[in-house]
Amino acid sequence: MNTFTVKAYGAESTTADLKEMNIERREITSKDVEIEILYCGVCHSDLHTARNDWGGTIYPAVPGHEIVGRITKVGSEVSKFKVGDIAGVGCIVDSCGHCNSCKHDLEQYCENGFTGTYNGKDEHLGGHTFGGYSQKVVVDSHHVLKVPENLDLAAVAPLLCAGITTWSPLRHWNVGPNSKVAVVGLGGLGHMAIKLAKGLGAEVTLFSRTPGKTEDAKQLGADHVIISTDESQMDSVKGKFDLIIDTVPYVHDVNPYVTTLNINGTHVLVGYLGGLEPILNTVPMILGRKSVAGSVIGGIAETQEMLDFCGEHNIVSEIEMIKMQDINKAYERMLKSDVRYRFVIDMQSL
Repeated sequence: MNTFTVKAYGAESTTADLKEMNIERREITSKDVEIEILYCGVCHSDLHTARNDWGGTIYPAVPGHEIVGRITKVGSEVSKFKVGDIAGVGCIVDSCGHCNSCKHDLEQYCENGFTGTYNGKDEHLGGHTFGGYSQKVVVDSHHVLKVPENLDLAAVAPLLCAGITTWSPLRHWNVGPNSKVAVVGLGGLGHMAIKLAKGLGAEVTLFSRTPGKTEDAKQLGADHVIISTDESQMDSVKGKFDLIIDTVPYVHDVNPYVTTLNINGTHVLVGYLGGLEPILNTVPMILGRKSVAGSVIGGIAETQEMLDFCGEHNIVSEIEMIKMQDINKAYERMLKSDVRYRFVIDMQSL
């Protein structure tokens, strides 16, 4: 297969800073589109992959799965895109297409494993996939999304991970105008959960450990803020919520939140992977038919639905734009939660 060379930013090892490098992209096949990348969001997953925090990183690693760009080439069989269209690519660039999950537009749960935008198995060139910290990307058109051009395109980029990660559970649990939704954690995921839940018409509450985020949360659309370290405030919302979106990315006690669910309510974890500590108390779950669940990103159709919804309701992420050359500083700031609420790279700087 013919290839071409593009500039990218990636890490050569676990301890190496990201730096400029050259990578190979495939020339388009009949089903592909080529995208000139304009903006790429910066996700915690990028940092964890670059530093091999989860194990399994293949180097060189080029992160980036919140991609917005302009289509520069289309394959002969592609009908839904044309050159010049603004398009997006999220966390998935391929899936088997024939398993039960894929047949039901749930590519994120592909039974044969979806191909990640980076650090996935490259079925075309061999080796592994490279992400959006690069000049261009070539993707099968089924996994490419139409971006509403009325939105701030840079601020759209984080919707392709942070947005869909919170939209998917909101839709799965049928959130609407009569719903009472709570969000745990106000960061890249949490601020999108507030905006999207509010956009769907829900009454939205933020759980925060400190009062300092109250004003910000309300500007984002939260109706209420509950300080989770205040026992009296927690008691005041016992049995209230239909759905809790928990975006906290580290181990934490979910038991106090479960008691705030109403009958049939669900506490869904979208930020943390691993064992729960302290142990989950099943008593309030059994006595109230309450659930603790997990969710990941959405499939392609659901992600397109979210983008269309955001276009109609003018919903985008709160971002800070950076140059590609500042990515290592951005990673350090991200570890300190020193960003409101998502970094986005202006890829023209590369």
